[in-house]
Amino acid sequence: MMNLREIYYQLNLPAQCKRYNVPLWQCPQLLFLIMGIIIIVAAVAAYLIGIHYIEDPQLIALIVLALSGILFIFAYAINVSFEKLAEASRIRSEFVRIVSHQLRSPITNLSWAIDSLMAGDLGRIEKGQLEYFQILKENSSRMKELIKDLLITSRIEEGTLPIKKEKISLTEITKSLISEFSPFAKASNVEIKFDFDKNLPEISTDLNQIKVVIENLLDNAIRYMGKKGEVEINLRKREKEVLFEITDNGPGILKEDQKYIFQKFFRSKSEEKGGTGLGLFITKSIIEKLGGKIWFESKEGKGTTFYFTLPIR
Repeated sequence: MMNLREIYYQLNLPAQCKRYNVPLWQCPQLLFLIMGIIIIVAAVAAYLIGIHYIEDPQLIALIVLALSGILFIFAYAINVSFEKLAEASRIRSEFVRIVSHQLRSPITNLSWAIDSLMAGDLGRIEKGQLEYFQILKENSSRMKELIKDLLITSRIEEGTLPIKKEKISLTEITKSLISEFSPFAKASNVEIKFDFDKNLPEISTDLNQIKVVIENLLDNAIRYMGKKGEVEINLRKREKEVLFEITDNGPGILKEDQKYIFQKFFRSKSEEKGGTGLGLFITKSIIEKLGGKIWFESKEGKGTTFYFTLPIR
């Protein structure tokens, strides 16, 4: 038999929802409760209708019991299905988190070893060998990027993404990141232009998370250009918020793909280069967690513009 604590836990909807890492309105227990209310209402409605059209009270009772039983079985089956889906989602998120943590150290050690070998710390490296080491280094960097994105995604899903707000200059952060991406942009034949309002006020936001957002948008704009092109970034003050705008003149996003662009692991058919399919999901989640909004406009063959706003506080 269950003790009082176990009974309380089973009846505690927020605790049950936390267990599955889902919001209250998606919780299987809430669904079962709603279905229970529907069953009661349906039974009462059936009884009230029955007494007006059926004279035999036993027949009325039988109809009400039969209807209630059918609805209960239906509700129970739905609830069990939703519980299995929620549990599968929880296990998947937990698996991703554990695997990502376990892979961090080996990949870091591998990167360190490759850098040491390429630097000649353990002896002279021939030209042919250096090419293979370069391939290893590029692939280890891709693995590190994937692990980082998976860890951020698992924290977003678990609601444990750390947010530490402070006063920052979005202008200075953007300048710094443009400087960091300059070698990548130059190698990709992409020119980056930056225009911003003078005396743009500081905003209260999380420095590390907003860096992740701008890095993802800037990386996508350069990576998927596919040709010599231009990326233009604009920062503007708009009433009580700051508007960030990044435009590229690349191939654009296919119209049929646009409604999926912020979903996890989605990669557009027009994307031929590598990527985790998590960047825009992470970007949208962070912006919304910081109290902002994000959207985009895109035309095939003409380019894409991503926008996000953050409140000035």
